[in-house]
Amino acid sequence: QVQLVESGGGLVQAGGSLRLSCAASGRTFSSYHMGWFRQAPGKERAIVAAITWSLGTTYYPNSAKGRFTISRDSAKNTVYLQMNSLKPEDTAVYYCAAGPINKFPTGYEFWGQGTQVTVSS
Repeated sequence: QVQLVESGGGLVQAGGSLRLSCAASGRTFSSYHMGWFRQAPGKERAIVAAITWSLGTTYYPNSAKGRFTISRDSAKNTVYLQMNSLKPEDTAVYYCAAGPINKFPTGYEFWGQGTQVTVSS
């Protein structure tokens, strides 16, 4: 079965950086895309970045452009989210997700359990 395991979350001061990792297993992902989402308390889950495994095509909503960078290492079946210049409002649980490439960048079938990111002021 498909497993997505996030890591790299934690506590960081405002202005700092974190890199999240998502290790994917359980199937061949070449025809899939991967996304990172976040959900803050009391708010809806929102996408922050997406990438296709095959070509590395990326997508960022306007709110995430400039500070967040998504990348993938196909040999390791791992997707990363580099987050820079973090702000307290970036505090959230960050989730990794996978979906078929024909639904890039918004359709997802599989989800990880999430990793907490807390940014202190």
